[in-house]
Amino acid sequence: MFALIYDKHQSDRPFKKVISVYNSRENAEIALEERKKELGREVWECHTRIVWLEKQIDTGEVVGPGEYCTWGPDEKIPEGEIHSDSD
Repeated sequence: MFALIYDKHQSDRPFKKVISVYNSRENAEIALEERKKELGREVWECHTRIVWLEKQIDTGEVVGPGEYCTWGPDEKIPEGEIHSDSD
């Protein structure tokens, strides 16, 4: 399952609130675009990202380290995401 989580990348706050859940990345991407428009911000200003969850979860619950990852098990990871931009 895919989810949008609220994530300000604060290491002292590892638990992230689930904003919404989806059965496909495509639906999650559409929801993220709608959230951007609703907030009138760019994606990095929304503090929201798409993650993959192994377990069923409901909107409003929280997830912690190890419960989510960026890519689902059957997804092809884009080349730009495999290698870092730094030397």
